[in-house]
Amino acid sequence: MSKKTIRKYDGPAGGWGALKSVATHLLEQDIPLRGARTLLKANQPDGFDCPGCAWPDRDHTSTFEFCENGAKAVAAESTRHRAGPELFAQYTVSQLAGYSDYWLEDQGRLTTPMRYDAASDRYLPVGWDQAFALIAAHLNGLASPDEAIFYTSGRTSNEAAFLYQLFVREFGTNNFPDCSNMCHEPSGVALKHQIGVGKGTVSLHDFELADAIFIFGQNPGTNHPRMLGELREASRRGARIVSFNPLRERGLERFADPKDTLQMLHYGSTPISSDYCQLRIGGDLAAVKGMIKHVLERDAEALLEGRASLLDRAFIAEHTTGFDAFAASVAAESWDVIVAESGLSEAQLRHAGDIYLGADKVICCWGMGITQHKHSVATIQMIVNLLLLRGHLGRPGAGACPVRGHSNVQGDRTMMIYEKPPQDFLDRLQAVFGFEPPREDGYDTIGAIEAMRDGRARTFFAMGGNFATATPDTDATHRALRNCDLTVHVTTKLNRSHLVHGRDALILPCLGRTEIDVQEAGPQAVTVEDSMSMVHLSAGINPPASDALLSEPAIVARLAEATLGGRSRIPWRWLVCDYDRIRDLVAQVFDDFQDFNARVRVPGGFRLSNTARDRVWVNPAGRAVFCAHAVPTDNPIHRARARNPDRPVFNLSTLRSHDQYNTTIYGLNDRYRGVFGERRVLFIHADDIAALGMRAGDRVDLESLAEDGVRRMARRFMLVAYDIPRGCLSAYYPETNALVPLSSFADEARTPTSKSIPVVVLPHRPDPEADAPAQRDIPATVVN
Repeated sequence: MSKKTIRKYDGPAGGWGALKSVATHLLEQDIPLRGARTLLKANQPDGFDCPGCAWPDRDHTSTFEFCENGAKAVAAESTRHRAGPELFAQYTVSQLAGYSDYWLEDQGRLTTPMRYDAASDRYLPVGWDQAFALIAAHLNGLASPDEAIFYTSGRTSNEAAFLYQLFVREFGTNNFPDCSNMCHEPSGVALKHQIGVGKGTVSLHDFELADAIFIFGQNPGTNHPRMLGELREASRRGARIVSFNPLRERGLERFADPKDTLQMLHYGSTPISSDYCQLRIGGDLAAVKGMIKHVLERDAEALLEGRASLLDRAFIAEHTTGFDAFAASVAAESWDVIVAESGLSEAQLRHAGDIYLGADKVICCWGMGITQHKHSVATIQMIVNLLLLRGHLGRPGAGACPVRGHSNVQGDRTMMIYEKPPQDFLDRLQAVFGFEPPREDGYDTIGAIEAMRDGRARTFFAMGGNFATATPDTDATHRALRNCDLTVHVTTKLNRSHLVHGRDALILPCLGRTEIDVQEAGPQAVTVEDSMSMVHLSAGINPPASDALLSEPAIVARLAEATLGGRSRIPWRWLVCDYDRIRDLVAQVFDDFQDFNARVRVPGGFRLSNTARDRVWVNPAGRAVFCAHAVPTDNPIHRARARNPDRPVFNLSTLRSHDQYNTTIYGLNDRYRGVFGERRVLFIHADDIAALGMRAGDRVDLESLAEDGVRRMARRFMLVAYDIPRGCLSAYYPETNALVPLSSFADEARTPTSKSIPVVVLPHRPDPEADAPAQRDIPATVVN
């Protein structure tokens, strides 16, 4: 285990540190030369789409855009390490479960289908035909198709996702929990109601035109590094960039572009945020409402003085509804409440409001720091209210920009990986394919866990991802999965979910995005949709990690054939011989994909329509809706503090380290936050450490103050003094997922509230059962 060190990081995001980190990862995966060649083919017209984040590229035809975490994702998938049958012969499942997530990932690419053998507590090789027959037997033996759960990761291609939803709906259920349920579900819910489309309205070109960019609850330096290039250029041409984030994040402060030779040679960097607002965790709705209050007050002053309105009154009159009631709710909200709940001063909020008023074109971006809260839908709608005031929707250089995570999470939802499918879509499925699809809503992620836990669901099938680790309430989720008769995971590498299994279990290895996919008609390409609705091709360039691997579309087709047999009239295997055939079917179901095969072969692909961008409002109101929301003063954190008046109650937000993408752990360093060789750290204000009577470097336990009465603990975290508001904490997930109750989720959207967890901090008490030997402490060096 590497030496644990905490030391302040003074460099910019990117720069030489990013290049060194990528080189280290390529060497660790034994692919320095092939890895460099592979990286140069990422996001190119004749290459593959990066398996990392969903941030778009310039028309997908640009020269190589360096991205540290994208490079890590490519290196991890292209690794020469192999997790074949020999690994599973060496270790029992119980032994594997004792290793860290980092160690499991580092074993390399899976090579062979494996089936769990209870007698030996090992995974043993199994043939593909036997695997599909086993799954089909379990599925066809269920009392109802609704006893099966079909999970989807955001890395699944459009073609695989379309076939997957088609098979599952012909099988007879809408049980489609997916990673959207755990991240940007509130964005879709909020935007669909308010502007008629559940996606962002901007393109990369809009970033070239914006006068002001407001960033809420997002850390692009770690989660979307390529976004820093757009922010850098905006900063250089004088756009104001205002960041709202509880932690000081280096990627929002300074960035050195590794492609800028002059800047690299001179160790220079570009400032990113012109203004940095360190609000309290969960204070975003109050902060945005404070900005709006300032804008409306200044507008009222202008009108009284006989000057022109500061609002876009023509846009409001022609395109919106609800303005008067909304304005009244803002006027009624007191500055005292806004200041107390946001953690920002009135002067700070008025200054941010003035920046908004001084800009002709405004973009608002947000990430999971907004979506994983109790009031996330209301917060997003307040952000959109801000945009509506001056007509910043449907015109160049302005709009809403929810920044998605996984590379095709938006595309999967477009392909209708969705537990609540609209009836017109189901009608179209029936017309095209001749079967009656199920009409009842299915389980989302939380509903799926509850159903498995309670015995209402008996089979779990995962198309990618790491469900056991990504989900909240770790103990409850693990019990739910172990309560299944069968768990199946389609995957490229070993992860924790494969070790938290049902009574029967399968691991099915698939091709990765970087690998050549050869079917009967020759090498195939899949398509993905990025955060800004661009659809483009992705074709791998590396030989498969094993001759036994199947593509995700092939796995779905063979499973459908095995399960449905003669009941289905869909030629599943024929479709997979040439993915153009799948895309032709997509075009028959979705109007936006007409001439799919021709349009996607244009270099850069094509952009899907967006009614809100065209100022067409496809919602019940027929207009964009101003939504009135009071600043929340009775959230779980408020109630926890009221119940515990005699001890300090903190608000904990989970986050990623820099050596991590979602649940995939690439290493044990978090360079920008100064953490090396350690993941169990707790970021806390230095004065809060002193108030607890502790010192930086001490070990503590966290207890969640859940309202369901269940005691949830996360143990052995090292205190790290950090620039974060008092009363707020941050720590990495998945280590802290155990603290999030299933019952704590976003209003209307049911996304786990992983960014706002009431906790108390306790001195660490060793627990032999909880403290696994592989995780025991090496003393840390703390450098002030």
